Amino acid sequence: MSSLSAVAATAIVLFLGYLIGSVSFAVVVSKAMGLRDPRSFGSGNPGATNVLRGGNKAAAILTLLGDAAKGWVAVALAAWAASAGLAPETAVPWAGLAAFLGHLYPVFLRFKGGKGVATALGVLLALQPWLALATVATWVIVLYVTRYVSLASIVAAVFAPCYYILGGKVAWRMDAATAVVIAALAVLLIVRHKANIARLLAGKENRFGRKK
Repeated sequence: MSSLSAVAATAIVLFLGYLIGSVSFAVVVSKAMGLRDPRSFGSGNPGATNVLRGGNKAAAILTLLGDAAKGWVAVALAAWAASAGLAPETAVPWAGLAAFLGHLYPVFLRFKGGKGVATALGVLLALQPWLALATVATWVIVLYVTRYVSLASIVAAVFAPCYYILGGKVAWRMDAATAVVIAALAVLLIVRHKANIARLLAGKENRFGRKK
């Protein structure tokens, strides 16, 4: 594959990844089930947590699975293209980042998307399953101890790059592009939680399972 064709193939893979990530399952599922638009109540965030605030657990679970699946699909599609010689291997992790950015800034929702926790998990699952498992375990432990969904997401995001680096020395071969993408996911996810961080510091963040 020539350098020019590799660039073109990478651009196509990234564009497809972004479009896949731009599909908001919070909105799609809510509309399909006849529920309120998640952007019209609670935090206004089109994500699984806000859908759950609407009182429908099934819709929240479907949203969570859908948002995670699109991150996985974007990476899997890029991996297939790379294995078929249609795209370079380096495009694989970047496709995951493209899907994540699509969730954060979806073209279908005027670039106003969610925080990306589930989509980031789907990307990690496709890139390295054991890394995804360690990150989820961290999220669950922090949530169980603190009852703060936002804090659990932030801590898990911080630890994900660390797990990748440590795991790369033991269980898998590290890749520079993948490491950069995972670090970028962590930084962007933390930035998207800046309002939650402010509320946590002020002691005003809502705990999971506690009604206002």
